[in-house]
Amino acid sequence: MKATEIFRTKEIYGDGFVEIVIWQVPEPVPPSEHPYKYRLVYVVEGKRIVGYDNERDKGDHKHLGASEEYYRFLNPQQLMADFIDDVKGAKK
Repeated sequence: MKATEIFRTKEIYGDGFVEIVIWQVPEPVPPSEHPYKYRLVYVVEGKRIVGYDNERDKGDHKHLGASEEYYRFLNPQQLMADFIDDVKGAKK
């Protein structure tokens, strides 16, 4: 089984844009233990303001401005809700 895209959107938001892409993968991306690969980003003037992703050797994490921290992945719906909450917080 190959990776299957399960959600994709790119929309204007405020002075920038939000892009969300989520794939279901046949095996977890280590050290993540779930079957999803994802990239969610809020960009303003070419600069990442908020980003969530999981990558090999780093696992699930999020970027808030210049900081990077662990993210506890539960499911795709919660992932999107948490991301949108951080985007709304960053836009204030």
